[in-house]
Amino acid sequence: MKKYFFVIAILCGLLANAQNNTVGFGEKLVFSASYNMSGILTDIAEVKMETSEVKTSKNSLMRLKCTAATYKKWDNFFKIRDLYESYVNPKTLTPYLYKRDISEGGYYKFMQYKYNHKAKLVKSLKRKKRKDGTTWDENKNVKINATTKDIVSTLYYIRNLDIHKATPGDQQDFTVLFDNKETTITLKYLSKETISTNIGPKECYKLALSVKGSDVLKGSNSNLLWLTADQNKIPVYAKFKIAVGNGELKIQSATGLKH
Repeated sequence: MKKYFFVIAILCGLLANAQNNTVGFGEKLVFSASYNMSGILTDIAEVKMETSEVKTSKNSLMRLKCTAATYKKWDNFFKIRDLYESYVNPKTLTPYLYKRDISEGGYYKFMQYKYNHKAKLVKSLKRKKRKDGTTWDENKNVKINATTKDIVSTLYYIRNLDIHKATPGDQQDFTVLFDNKETTITLKYLSKETISTNIGPKECYKLALSVKGSDVLKGSNSNLLWLTADQNKIPVYAKFKIAVGNGELKIQSATGLKH
């Protein structure tokens, strides 16, 4: 499931200096995640993306929360309970704090990033479990580029871009910090396309991506994302091909939209 979120994030990751005019507090998107099992795409998990307001002593932040959980009938086979979240400036979506807490079939990992944008530095904490159940921590200072972000804040950033100004074939390289490594992604605009979804027919921007120097994604134009071609620009459908198979993400409901 960590690859699901990585794929979703880089599918949604064009970075630019945009103001947040698209995402508001209280938005909730629910998806079904499917995977190709014995030649049949099977729904195995529910993915949720939610926003909320968090007040600190000095600021009001936006919490971007993404969760994934296998449906109960699959828990005995491979139980997944994943949490990804980023705390960002609600006007610019600039991240200040990122957390990733994943539990997948007995595998556990916790990651935390604290940003120092002026110094172009992230203070990283990684926590993992030993076989005996005890945990160990690894602290690092990671240098980043000026536009580097975590996968969650990246995920929401694209929705404030002027995609309507793009022409087919336009593409851009950008950077995502994942597991303390900066990864270069190329995102390409393909076309507009109207598709049927569980929230009705939607005219969408169709995007393709590739990852430089990585085998996470396979195939040419095999990893695609459809964003609604409206003021909300919500992801409604994604399909991807990875080393161990292929899968899809389909929207089930969308509430609390800003527009």
